[in-house]
Amino acid sequence: MTANPPLLSRQHAAPDLGIVHIGLGAFFRSFGVIMIEEAMTHAGGDWGITGVSLRSPDIRDRLAPQGNVYTAVERGPDGASPRIIGALRDVIFAPENPGALLKQLAEPRVRIVSLTVTEKGYCHVPSTGALNMGHPDIQHDIDHPQPRSAIGYLVRALDARRRAGHRPFTVLSCDNLPDNGRITENAVIGLAEAINPELARWLISEGRFPATMVDRIVPATTAADIDQLAVQTGYRDHAAVFHEPFRQWVIEDRFVDNARPDFTHVAGVQLVTEVAPFELMKVRMLNGTHSALAYLGYLAGHTTIAETVYDPVFRHYLQQLWDHEIIPTLSPPEGVDLHHYANTLLDRYANAAIRHKTAQIAMDGSQKLPQRLLGTIADNIRAGRVCDGLMLAVAAWMRYVGGIDEAGQPIDVSDPLAAHLRNLSDSSDTARGKVNALLSVEQVFGGDPDERMTKGIGQAYETLVQMGAWRSCKNLPENTT
Repeated sequence: MTANPPLLSRQHAAPDLGIVHIGLGAFFRSFGVIMIEEAMTHAGGDWGITGVSLRSPDIRDRLAPQGNVYTAVERGPDGASPRIIGALRDVIFAPENPGALLKQLAEPRVRIVSLTVTEKGYCHVPSTGALNMGHPDIQHDIDHPQPRSAIGYLVRALDARRRAGHRPFTVLSCDNLPDNGRITENAVIGLAEAINPELARWLISEGRFPATMVDRIVPATTAADIDQLAVQTGYRDHAAVFHEPFRQWVIEDRFVDNARPDFTHVAGVQLVTEVAPFELMKVRMLNGTHSALAYLGYLAGHTTIAETVYDPVFRHYLQQLWDHEIIPTLSPPEGVDLHHYANTLLDRYANAAIRHKTAQIAMDGSQKLPQRLLGTIADNIRAGRVCDGLMLAVAAWMRYVGGIDEAGQPIDVSDPLAAHLRNLSDSSDTARGKVNALLSVEQVFGGDPDERMTKGIGQAYETLVQMGAWRSCKNLPENTT
């Protein structure tokens, strides 16, 4: 290999357009783009993808010199396997040219618009799932035809299609949100109602918002990753992504005019009539424990999930969560053994080739807690079950958003409510005072947190302050309920 390897470049024409994807981060490029490309390879169809970035031109600027092709690298215990992905046609940086994006979304050949915009991108109230009409981006999008939010772009483009006499596109959320189809539908129709009630009625009648469950661990790409790939392949790919071998995409088979890629022969895709059992299983068993390990592991000084679960104390804590606090709240999807699923998750977490950082998973916790942890706690409380491990995880989040770690060093908290959460934490000098202040955040905990939850989290926070995260996990009582 030369000292300056050439850039990756496109060797074949991109497929014709069929999908626009909003939120073109590493996850969708490691997941959806690959599986859509495989569907076209097996069964044909015009399902080429235009990617959209709402916040930064960085990914567009990385992909454009490469003709929008990139390398996806599977990392497992047996090594790294790169493959070049060519289903991506173009990337639009929306704030630079919102008109171009609206024009493309309005094209009849676009039959699906998918999203990975994270929980906060739906501008909803996490505790209720309703559109937050007071969100500044939503207020802007009601009054201005050139939107700021993903929801605003969807609504304005759908209105353009309605006025032109075209069919709506299917809106396909691929974010880790329970009932993500309903949340997306609530957001789109809620904004449509505020802009034009006739549009809202049309979408209620003709629109489709399938629910999905997505699962693949995708850590952030580092400069060292790109350098290592250049050594392996002989070319430099500034847009490379790295992912684990496992993948699962459960999709509610409910599309406008049944227009979708043929996923029949694509490994990991399941087309179903009911996503909810898969979704709840994954959100609670994977995402819930990911968040628990992220906050507690970070506070204990662990950098990655693999590092955290190699610690016997955290591995035992994880098993306790699954066996006694999470699995009892679930009804398994047909044909799924939840304990086997837990063992599979543990193997995936322990894959040291995937450096999934605790700090990355800890981001945007105010948007994630209701789905990942608080619903499970509520179900346990109603059933009269002890859930000290989950309470400890929420307490760890509270300590994390306080912005100071156990060594007294600052934490760079990335959360849309970061400043507000820090102010609430700083408003009291006592552990119970901090907990009570943070429990007042209605967007996270609703209007009136259960007294048993308040007491449990308060006790857990005091334990964290006295013992630290590692000893708090080690000293949790054995839960045999």
